[in-house]
Amino acid sequence: MRLLFLILLFIAGNSLPGRGQDLPRFMTEAEKELLGAYVPPSVASLSTPRPESRSGSFRAMAEWEELQAVVITWASQQAILAEIVRALQKECRVIIVCNNEGSVKNYLTGKNVDWTDNITFVQGPYNSIWVRDYGPNPVYQNDVDSLFLVDWIYNRPRPNDDLVSFLVGDVLALPVMATQEAPEDLVHTGGNFMSDGLGTGFSSQLVLDENGPFNQFGTSNHDEAAINGIMQSFMGIDVYPKMVNLPFDGIHHIDMHMKLLDEETLLVGQYPEGIADGPQIEANLQFILSSITTRFGTPFKVIRMPMPPDATGKYPHQGGHYRTYTNSLIANRTVIVPTYTPSVDSTALRIYAEAMPGYQIVGINCNAIIPSSGALHCITKEIGVNDPLRIVHQPLKEWEPGLSSLPFRALVQHRDGIQQVNLFWTTDTTQGFTALAMAPGAEPDMWEVDFPALDEEAEIRYYIEATSLTGKVRRRPLTAPSGHWTFMMPGQPTQVALPSLPGIHVEEVFPNPASAITCIPVDFGHYQGGVDISLTDVMGRILPIFRGDVSGGRRQFFFDAGGYPAGTYALRVRAGAFTQARTVLVR
Repeated sequence: MRLLFLILLFIAGNSLPGRGQDLPRFMTEAEKELLGAYVPPSVASLSTPRPESRSGSFRAMAEWEELQAVVITWASQQAILAEIVRALQKECRVIIVCNNEGSVKNYLTGKNVDWTDNITFVQGPYNSIWVRDYGPNPVYQNDVDSLFLVDWIYNRPRPNDDLVSFLVGDVLALPVMATQEAPEDLVHTGGNFMSDGLGTGFSSQLVLDENGPFNQFGTSNHDEAAINGIMQSFMGIDVYPKMVNLPFDGIHHIDMHMKLLDEETLLVGQYPEGIADGPQIEANLQFILSSITTRFGTPFKVIRMPMPPDATGKYPHQGGHYRTYTNSLIANRTVIVPTYTPSVDSTALRIYAEAMPGYQIVGINCNAIIPSSGALHCITKEIGVNDPLRIVHQPLKEWEPGLSSLPFRALVQHRDGIQQVNLFWTTDTTQGFTALAMAPGAEPDMWEVDFPALDEEAEIRYYIEATSLTGKVRRRPLTAPSGHWTFMMPGQPTQVALPSLPGIHVEEVFPNPASAITCIPVDFGHYQGGVDISLTDVMGRILPIFRGDVSGGRRQFFFDAGGYPAGTYALRVRAGAFTQARTVLVR
């Protein structure tokens, strides 16, 4: 019955402006004229009432969680869509919303894409390709129980697009909750929202503009507190910073310059100093770093991603297209990344490969679509699995000297319960991994194990594997064992008596931020003995600067910051039992 109603709305929607055109992600001039009189289609008869007894029980899914499907709409840019299908159909089901199944099959056949492999064709209503913005948002009840879809009011006068969430819900037999009825009516877009899967969300201030007293959508006038309340009720978001809109990004969607790679890592676009949106992006990032932490209580780690000029060498402030590499999609073990120019693409693909070990990184040329202010993330929408086996763990990066063991903790959940959890570790991947059983901790769903210190210095590689009572097995990282976490165990160094360490002081590094030869001044006082100086990047890799003996006094150590990728590094100076850390920013 719901599908029939959608088809009727689809027929009615075909008479509206924009149908069949290659609509951009931004609003056309014709749509701006239409907006004042536009009324979004009523979905009251299609939506599922929000359960009243579930106060605070929904959890917005993070994009790196396990997927059952990715949705695309076959509206335009078919060459790019075909490459998306090719890259993702081995990872999950690809749902293609189209108006002519036969023509899509013929096109895929012409591109040597096997349309019989893990693809579902759905004929139904849509206006544009930008399913990220108007498509369904997956949420789980009680962390890992029932899967729901949330549909926001689309911020474009495109009525058929506003119905796609219900079409997807019908195909997957999933309930769809709509934020359409006052006082919980909300205009929002998927490209302007990121979730860490733990209750923290990110958006630009666009969400405030489009729901405030001067909004053009005829919805309630919500202040920030009201918007936060709706996002908490439907999405489980209880920490929700909103960043200043960028001056040269006309759509103000954060996926054009930012991406969460995991619970504690932000991939952030970086322009050359002082160029285009670079200063505001940096200000927004510093706002995030100073105002909130990860759910582990630690600062977010930041990986910088170049924002390249367009084919004419122009940046957005010069009228150039908004080329971006952050507009990517994580689909189980594959990451699809927009590409433009091989000489610059190689750096972007390397950054992804280093940040996400074990993942298959697939570049897809997006020169044809980026003039419309969008790329791969904008034209895909992920749907989580019905029975997630969830593992949340903050990776250990470095073992502090002197500890005899270290407690490893992981949140592990499945709706049917957990049978066992193991930590697999090794110092040599060619020799395989050793299983170390974890046990339930004092906190609900928390599993723990004490990892013993090794006598010798070693690089420990590890991952976590869990099995549910139904027999489902999942690993974190998802790509384990090829993808795994790494930390350094320093062994058991000889402790130097404190009296031999008078007056050691690590002075300010200069210049900082650094881009070339950089100086680390250290006053060792009367200390004589071994010294270890190193940098640690955001991935936990230790980059040695000096290791040797000193004989007291003031020394200067140097490194060439020009040889390191841009980002934040932790500088550590160790001298016997003395350790001091400083932060170095490389540009």
